[in-house]
Amino acid sequence: MMKERQTYGDVLIIGSGVGGLTAGIILSKLNLQVTVVERNPLPGGLMRSYVRSGIECPVGVHYMGSLDSGQPLRRLWDYLGVTPSIPVDRMGAEGVIDRYIFDDFTFDLPEGIDSFEDNLKRAFPLEQSQIKMIIDDLRQISRSLSSLDMLMSPDMSFLSPENFESMGERLLRVGCSTRLLSVLGVPSTLIGVSLKECPAFYYHMTLASYLLSSWRLACSGSHMADVFVSRFKSLGGDVITGDGVERIMTESRRVKGVILQSGRMLGASTVIAAVHPGTLVAMLPGDALRPAYAERVNELENTKGLFSVSIAVDADAHEALSYNIYRLHAAEDGKLSCGIFHQILNSGQPGINILSMMTKSGIEEWRKWEGTTSGRRGREYAEAKEGKAHFFIDEASKLFGHLREMKILDIYTPLTIRDRVNSPGGSAYGILRSARQLMKTASLRRTSIGGLFLAGQNSLAPGIMGTMLGSFQTVRNVIGHERFSREVMGDFL
Repeated sequence: MMKERQTYGDVLIIGSGVGGLTAGIILSKLNLQVTVVERNPLPGGLMRSYVRSGIECPVGVHYMGSLDSGQPLRRLWDYLGVTPSIPVDRMGAEGVIDRYIFDDFTFDLPEGIDSFEDNLKRAFPLEQSQIKMIIDDLRQISRSLSSLDMLMSPDMSFLSPENFESMGERLLRVGCSTRLLSVLGVPSTLIGVSLKECPAFYYHMTLASYLLSSWRLACSGSHMADVFVSRFKSLGGDVITGDGVERIMTESRRVKGVILQSGRMLGASTVIAAVHPGTLVAMLPGDALRPAYAERVNELENTKGLFSVSIAVDADAHEALSYNIYRLHAAEDGKLSCGIFHQILNSGQPGINILSMMTKSGIEEWRKWEGTTSGRRGREYAEAKEGKAHFFIDEASKLFGHLREMKILDIYTPLTIRDRVNSPGGSAYGILRSARQLMKTASLRRTSIGGLFLAGQNSLAPGIMGTMLGSFQTVRNVIGHERFSREVMGDFL
């Protein structure tokens, strides 16, 4: 029997990535009428993969942490009702999740905090006290992450002040060697922040989530996106695609709805923007926001974009690996440079595997084509992409041997991401969650417009889990702490 819907007023969500759909599913479970608006023809944002030569190429979902029974991401998926429909494979069967290959040494990241501590102690026998401090802090944040404390604490009051200082500065203060710093610098890159700028809490949250357990999709990213969409629709949610939001309507500092690019008007008493804050500001009338808010958004630094290459390789010569490989170079100060992520997966086609490679890339590298759109950038752009891709392939050959019968499937740049999800400058992880702009990012949730909220990675943290946690927090702000504690958290506790 269908539950009677409450007359809460319509909720409209801008953006159908994992953040927008997560918020939509939760609110639909609470019997609110929810519509998700997506400007692209298909919903799913960066969850959705794309097909080249019959092979699925991943975009935003390469691996995830904490999906074992009872672990935090698994509990979020279970609450949403998507777990049974998204097949995943556990990593670490060979004792390795990530292999860090430097010029002069290799370090393996294993599953489990205990194993990670053992590997660190073996690799850095003269730094036992520093390692103990790192592991003690990691265990503390891991406990908070596992208990989902941040869902109940609107201001993260469960954390001590030192959790918001720079992780890099803390490690330098306790005397970590350059080599140890280079190893510890990798996890922060998973949220687009350097070790020097990464707040300790975000650092430990990211690392702990993968150490608890690491997983890859045993399906395409498009299947994962379809599962989220299907679950949302099964709860009565509506999805509008191919018609983005042109303008958010306000009156007397309250949201009234949106005007779509087609000119269609949708009324709503609550609008959730699962988009970049800069994109949100551009959708609002000039006098809707307090000038200080718009100024903060304009001053914020964003994370860099990504350059990615996907190639088809001979499966007999290059078997799928159960772990990822990071090829890294460390500078004198321990800062990572020229890091390239590698992942070899089964392509689903006989005799062919897919090798995906990624590295950080800023919009300035592609500034010459900034005013162009995807598919219309010309031959010079294609040649620039291919030249960089062949450098990747040459470097990969040093790791895996000659890439026999190799075929480039696709290459994308920050401009590709910018055009696909409307992220300023092609930023891959949204606003930079650095220690120096932590207070500015925290204040973005309060837009000063009644009924208007931010969700997704820009409301809390990047990554699948950070994005979803941010959307849970947004729902708490929409329905109120008391109802959230009773009707949402009651299912967790």
